[in-house]
Amino acid sequence: MKNIPWDQRIARILVRPLVNSPITPNAISVFTLFGTLIGAGLLAVGNVALANWGATIFVLSRFLDHFDGELARQQGTTSKLGYYLDYAAGGIGYGALFLCLGLGFRDGLLGPWAIILGMTAAAGAVLSMFFNLRIDKENATEIGTENDSIGYPTFGGFELEDGIYLLAPITWFGYLELFFIAAAFSAILYTAGKLVHILSFQNKRSS
Repeated sequence: MKNIPWDQRIARILVRPLVNSPITPNAISVFTLFGTLIGAGLLAVGNVALANWGATIFVLSRFLDHFDGELARQQGTTSKLGYYLDYAAGGIGYGALFLCLGLGFRDGLLGPWAIILGMTAAAGAVLSMFFNLRIDKENATEIGTENDSIGYPTFGGFELEDGIYLLAPITWFGYLELFFIAAAFSAILYTAGKLVHILSFQNKRSS
């Protein structure tokens, strides 16, 4: 990766004390998955105080998600299982976030439609996980790499995914519902874009 994101650079430094510890990259992946599920669950309650805690826990868990890959590289323990676990933690975590936000805002601006939007965005997050796995496989076939994540578009050291870090301050300042609506539609569009990419690749191969 030519342009390493800032959060990954920070994780690379912070994870160094764990290199010679019994902590494994896969254990970190599982830990971050549970963290995102707990954080998302708190957002479904509809309580302001719990939402603040939930957003904070979710954001911290997503940041810690960078530790597993960095630890695996520094320990020399990269594996196919770790690769899939990392993807699962992200896809399931984001899916749970959208689903729980939809439940949390069922009495808000969108009413019951918030649940439908949350479910649609959650399905998109999970589908995007599988689409990205497929794209990884396509890239591996073309350039001869294996188990290498495609990542997200990077601008000035920030990835598209880094927008999730705004979840915490936005929640603290009371704009979570607007963030949910914007992020949910963005997730749906992102999924559609990945589907178009895959279909275009298949048409290219068949022609």
